[in-house]
Amino acid sequence: MYKRLIFFLLFSALSMSANELKVLSDNFKGDQPKGLSVFTGNVKVTKGLDELNASKVTIYTDASRKPTKYIAEGDVSFYIVTENNEKYRGKSQRAVYLPNESEYQFYTKVDLIRIDDYRRVKGDKVVVNEVHGFANADSVDGEPVLMIFTMQDKNATKKGSSK
Repeated sequence: MYKRLIFFLLFSALSMSANELKVLSDNFKGDQPKGLSVFTGNVKVTKGLDELNASKVTIYTDASRKPTKYIAEGDVSFYIVTENNEKYRGKSQRAVYLPNESEYQFYTKVDLIRIDDYRRVKGDKVVVNEVHGFANADSVDGEPVLMIFTMQDKNATKKGSSK
C-alpha cells in the first residue's frame, strides 16, 4: 500500500496543466529517461471530470515530463468532457488519447455515447477530434457501424408548448 501511494504521488507530478492527473493502479513501472510510465491492474486515471479505467495504461511523456500520449488496454471504460463541454461515456478494448491533438481513438468493441443528446456509436474504430470537431467510425470483418440518434417528436413539442 505504501509503495502504491509513493508511485501515485510521484506520477501525479507529471501533470503540467491546471487539472491534476491522478493514476491509481496495482502495479507501476517507469522509465524516466524514455518518458514511459506503465500502470497495470485495476488502473483508474482521473483528470478534472475525466475518468479512464483499464487493465493497463501506458503514458508517454516529453522531455519536460508532460504527457503526450495515453494508451489504455483491456476492458477500457471512460467518461470524458471535451473542451466544447460535450460529455461522452463508453467502453472499448483499447483507447488512445493524444493530448496535443485533442484526439481520442477507440478500438475494438467500441460503444461510445454522447450523453448530452444520446448519440451513440458502435464500431471497431471510433475517432473523436475536439479541435477539428469531427468524428468518424469504422468497422472490421463486415460488421456494420451502428449509430443511434434520439429524435424529438415535433407534434409532442407543439402540444407541450401550447398549454
